[in-house]
Amino acid sequence: MNNGMKLEDEILQKHFRNEYHKAAVNVIFSYNWLVDYQVKLFKPYGITMQQYNILRILRGQQPNPATIKLIKERMLDKMSDASRIVEKLRLKGLVDRNICSNDRRNVDVCITEKGLRLLSQLDKYDDEIDAKLSTLKKEEIIQLNDLLDKLRG
Repeated sequence: MNNGMKLEDEILQKHFRNEYHKAAVNVIFSYNWLVDYQVKLFKPYGITMQQYNILRILRGQQPNPATIKLIKERMLDKMSDASRIVEKLRLKGLVDRNICSNDRRNVDVCITEKGLRLLSQLDKYDDEIDAKLSTLKKEEIIQLNDLLDKLRG
């Protein structure tokens, strides 16, 4: 039973090499569908998904600062340039950077009050983001998470 729009209809492609090929295309298509939604959500706030991800990491670290290394390890998009993104956030007044007291080669990054206020504004969209996936029942979401973990395993 499929209540959503079929991949074949979404991308106007009727044939795939096999089900593995279709699954790979489907994961990529679904990723982009979710990203497009979040990009539109963040645009009025002047931040990107990567900037949002870093702000969430920093809020989770509070009251402790985070190093660029820790931020990179926790980021969803491993291809992102964490240092460059942190600098953009600093220029917007959303984070502070300070030379690390115990290792002068490192930089401590902390979220500012302005960054916390922005995140609390964005928190109101959590239910809306969850709703994008609500066509699946809770058991199906758990199964999807397990399958995706297994796929990468």
